[in-house]
Amino acid sequence: MNETKPVQEIGKTSATDRDPNTSDKFTFWLAPGVIANPFDIVEVEQVSHGGKSKTFGLVTTLDHRTDSPTHLANFISSNFGELTEDPNTPRQGTTVAHVNVLSNDKDIYMPVLSERVVRFSDEEGIQIALGIDDMKLQNRIPAGLIKMSNGVAAVAYIDRRYVLGPESAHVNISGISGLATKTSYAMFLIQSILQKTPEDEKEKIAVILLNVKHGDLLQIDQKRDKDFSVEEMEMWEALGLVPKPFESDKVHYYLPRSRDGKRPNSFLEPDIRQIYAYDLESTADKLDLLFAQIPDAYFTLESIISEIKEGIRNREKDFKNVHSWTNLLSGPPLFDPTTHSAVKDWRGIRGSSIGVFRRHMRRMIQVGQSGIFVDTKATREKSLTEEMLRIKGGHVYVVDIARLQEHEQMLVFGDLLKSVYSLKADPPEDRKDPIPEKVIFFVDELNKYAPAGPRPSPLTELVLEIAERGRSLGVLLISAQQFMSAVHSRVTGNCATKIIGRSGSAEVLQPDYRFLDNEIKGNVTRLSQGELLLSHAIYRQPVKVIFPKPPFKQQEF
Repeated sequence: MNETKPVQEIGKTSATDRDPNTSDKFTFWLAPGVIANPFDIVEVEQVSHGGKSKTFGLVTTLDHRTDSPTHLANFISSNFGELTEDPNTPRQGTTVAHVNVLSNDKDIYMPVLSERVVRFSDEEGIQIALGIDDMKLQNRIPAGLIKMSNGVAAVAYIDRRYVLGPESAHVNISGISGLATKTSYAMFLIQSILQKTPEDEKEKIAVILLNVKHGDLLQIDQKRDKDFSVEEMEMWEALGLVPKPFESDKVHYYLPRSRDGKRPNSFLEPDIRQIYAYDLESTADKLDLLFAQIPDAYFTLESIISEIKEGIRNREKDFKNVHSWTNLLSGPPLFDPTTHSAVKDWRGIRGSSIGVFRRHMRRMIQVGQSGIFVDTKATREKSLTEEMLRIKGGHVYVVDIARLQEHEQMLVFGDLLKSVYSLKADPPEDRKDPIPEKVIFFVDELNKYAPAGPRPSPLTELVLEIAERGRSLGVLLISAQQFMSAVHSRVTGNCATKIIGRSGSAEVLQPDYRFLDNEIKGNVTRLSQGELLLSHAIYRQPVKVIFPKPPFKQQEF
């Protein structure tokens, strides 16, 4: 049985006095019976010097027009609203598609002339339209599959140089929770990056994943229980990827300590795991991260934290007996055991301010903690700082923070960023293993750690440092959140690749989405689950892609 050839010719361009074609947009009418949809990619012949050229465009909206002057005229022609009668005045009508220009294969951006035949692009045409044909094969990373209304499919490749550097870096994913499948897409993209990296280069890339929701990322080395459907396998094959979990011997799970210290504080417990905890010695230089969400209008808390960090680091006289959280909160120099209250004055800081600091610390370290803060770590309990300074290329490190309090999550994420940035900027002198050339971070709920606002917290400053200068050190960020507008604009603005899942109309009207045309913004509100809008540095317009479900086991609810 012969396969049906996909429909190619679908209409003709149309320019009118009131609706002209421009160098950026053109319009065409569809032939009867043709079905087209927003995000289809089409092509049309263009004028050129001494030969033919093609202009490629992205369909954004479609409307149906007739020769009726008003809706009232249509109502009257149906015998004043009789639903079962044929209109007395048959109307002539057509469907008109509006197109944003993607590219021209001869770099000619004259307006498309009227009455030119419009065709659906084939796979080769789609790649020319997006500039993929100019991308070197070794730089191509499959980022999803473009599916056209006529059944044609093409891989949407993104350029490695704009994901891992040196040209640009970072990926941000946004969309409504559940519908946008943000974590699933991030994991697909990471697997795509690793699978399309040569084996010798793969050993130079380390991946750090933060598990923030249940046990989603705590079984990434396990095969999923459900077999792959034919459609899923076809999609993996079309993308040129193998549906397999991450290699067990190269995945490391770090779970937080629980209050009793007997079992990890986690939704799932992988067989091979490490437990992490925080004592004062390993946390003193990161105390400011705990206060990321606490208002400090007069920088009083910042002053106290600075004095404590210096005192512990330099073993100053005041801090000679401060070796644990209990020492810090219940002894000199901040607390007077004889009066059972905060000291009245310390280094020019008033006692009332010391009291405020102690109350916040007691709430976070003693009363409201999940169990990760300890006076003395047990032998089996690890320091994340030390573990991150030993990371190796070719390995994946999953740090679970799903059941931690919000201030604890901020400490852990900030600790990871600081440690990796320190490793890359100032490597330990005693390190023998080569330092990974690239370190990829994945974190969901980025709006917690780098929220939009005029005054960045210490943690936000860390994220900004990675977003703006991490590329030069090989530290890359793949981040996700429900609302892009809730994240600091300098973070999202430095992402060369943006992925957008279904979002509400109020959200897409925010200034953060001004890189999208108004017609495309309307389409974002109608995306289905698993459909994403891909905006990449080398694309002139965003395209709609689909991607396969994760090949590893996931926690069921």
